[in-house]
Amino acid sequence: MTIAATDRARASYACHPSRSRGRFYPQPDSAMRNAFQRDRDRIIHSAAFRRLKEKTQVFVAHEGDQYRTRLTHSLEVAQIARTLARALGADEDLAEALALAHDLGHPPFGHEGERVLAERMKGFGGFDHNAQTLRVVTKLEVRYPEFEGLNLTWETLEGVVKHNGPLLRPGQSPDELAWAFTAYPGWEELEVATHAGLEAQIAAISDDIAYNNHDIDDGLRAGLLELDALMELPLLGDIFRGVQKKWPDIDRNVLIHEAVRELIGEMVGDVLSESVRRLTQSAPGSDQEVRLLEAPVVAFSEEMVGILAALRRHLFAHMYRHYKVNRMMSQAGRVMRDLFDLFLNDPGILPDEVRRQTDGAGSATTARVVCDHIAGMTDRFAVEEHRRLFTVQGYF
Repeated sequence: MTIAATDRARASYACHPSRSRGRFYPQPDSAMRNAFQRDRDRIIHSAAFRRLKEKTQVFVAHEGDQYRTRLTHSLEVAQIARTLARALGADEDLAEALALAHDLGHPPFGHEGERVLAERMKGFGGFDHNAQTLRVVTKLEVRYPEFEGLNLTWETLEGVVKHNGPLLRPGQSPDELAWAFTAYPGWEELEVATHAGLEAQIAAISDDIAYNNHDIDDGLRAGLLELDALMELPLLGDIFRGVQKKWPDIDRNVLIHEAVRELIGEMVGDVLSESVRRLTQSAPGSDQEVRLLEAPVVAFSEEMVGILAALRRHLFAHMYRHYKVNRMMSQAGRVMRDLFDLFLNDPGILPDEVRRQTDGAGSATTARVVCDHIAGMTDRFAVEEHRRLFTVQGYF
């Protein structure tokens, strides 16, 4: 018996699992799950997904268990993505899979970790977290006897690498693409000069909605942001004042929860209105027609773009560049540089299963192996590994 897992109503411009372009390694269909549901489940069961629980968003994971990590962030993105996908007639399972996978290639310590790896990998092919996500799901996850990686569908791989837009703009050469992307043997088939499908666009904008709002929440709770200053910003001020007016004696923590909840609702509503307008105007008849449009169909309105720009400027000035965050990131950068340089120049100290992939100190192959090894670490493991390797204890 086959379970009817593909009968949910979808718009003509949505990706449909029954029309998937398939997997790099052909596999028989599942009797209980459609192709995109299997992708989602493979992502959830991956080691890279589990490690997101101790990878930084803004705060290093050990700073406190009240702050978001990349795991909790990914779950919030997935919830928003399913809501948008359902409202727009997109495939909910594909949108959820892409939301859950979008951060798998991030190294420890957030953007500081990525900056250090990009710096150290100059001359060795560079480092890009989106390309690294593709590398994780096509090579580095070792779970199946028949193939490397998770063997995800074409639509999921395409969405992973193109959710932020085309990889190649007019006039650009494929030589400008990240090495970790072109190392995938099927990269040319991912149509790198077009936009991604609707579901990937939904996952990308859900990421924007989630991190903007949880950074407000985390920043206020950490004392890096001032409520009075946020209330001077467009839209945020109206929402916070509206909540205070409705509940004059509201607890501060509940006030933050309620205001952030309402702000997420405003952003989701704005995306729906603008996306419906664009879809009506462009009238794509298939998922491929969505990819071939000159502009994305899932977007914020011009007004919301301005509101978010003001918010981002405030967050950069008062949170991301706060001296306490700078101190954490400075320490994180030293940990990353020390580990990379030591492993590259002395690969014999790497764990056996990693060391066997290297081919000598300082080589390009060893650099990539070291990069993969460090990028897969959690914040906590990187700190502990640094302590073990750089702190002399007793007589060794």
